[in-house]
Amino acid sequence: MRPANIVTSVADVLAGIAIAGYFSHLTFTANSFYPVLLLCLSTIGLYGGGIVFNDVFDAELDKVERPERAIPSGLVSLKEATFLGAFLLLWGIGFAFSYSNHAGALAAGVAFFALLYNKVSKHYPFVGPLNMGLCRGLNLLLGISIAVPMLEHFYYLAVVPIIYIFSITMISQGEVHGGNKRNLYIGGVLYAIVICAITFFAINQAQPAAIAFLLPFAWMIYRPLANAIKNPIGPNIGKAVKAGVISLILMDAAWAAAFGAIWAAVFIACLLPVSMRFAKVFAVT
Repeated sequence: MRPANIVTSVADVLAGIAIAGYFSHLTFTANSFYPVLLLCLSTIGLYGGGIVFNDVFDAELDKVERPERAIPSGLVSLKEATFLGAFLLLWGIGFAFSYSNHAGALAAGVAFFALLYNKVSKHYPFVGPLNMGLCRGLNLLLGISIAVPMLEHFYYLAVVPIIYIFSITMISQGEVHGGNKRNLYIGGVLYAIVICAITFFAINQAQPAAIAFLLPFAWMIYRPLANAIKNPIGPNIGKAVKAGVISLILMDAAWAAAFGAIWAAVFIACLLPVSMRFAKVFAVT
């Protein structure tokens, strides 16, 4: 289920909730936090289920390339993994629909594109990264759907996580056998576009505090990427991918800060050590 990655999906939803302005009017009561909890539980199921099905569809290939994974190593049977993945996806969709039809439709979209990626599109160099990016883009919109009218105003922001995840997925294509520098350079350029986009919104919203999260975000993603460009072998690329995934938390914190939800940004950033701790125990890629 990649627990470290699941933490980043929760950060996506919290960032979306911050963009929607929900935290600005939040009262510290159980009723106020109930919608936040529902959407966070939804994304946990969606991401966990998507990752499980990634291993289900790759079971035969993983016998050769990733024998340490749960299914090829014999820790979990293919049937058990399939049941778990289906349960988690239905969990995610169910919790979203329990909040609103808009959230449920977005959750169903995430589940659909996750399965499409795992079964079909991951085998295509351009469509695969784009498909994976769509999952993250919809996940951000899932958070924004906490205030449905805000979806009409900020739906286009989904493009930014799409670009970011597209770049990570492109980089990851050389993780097993090593990669070419061209993909790594393209990934670096796409990273820069993402940073510039969030900076633009921070300036537009007069929220310079977002820079406090963007700077460590840039450092975390570019340092391992530079090492991978210098020596594009599998382990170096793997470290760049791992850093790119976990750094999503700082990107999400920057989003929250760019829309004025500073305390929410700080809370999201505090998820980083949690994700990093999980990453020491469980696989990220």
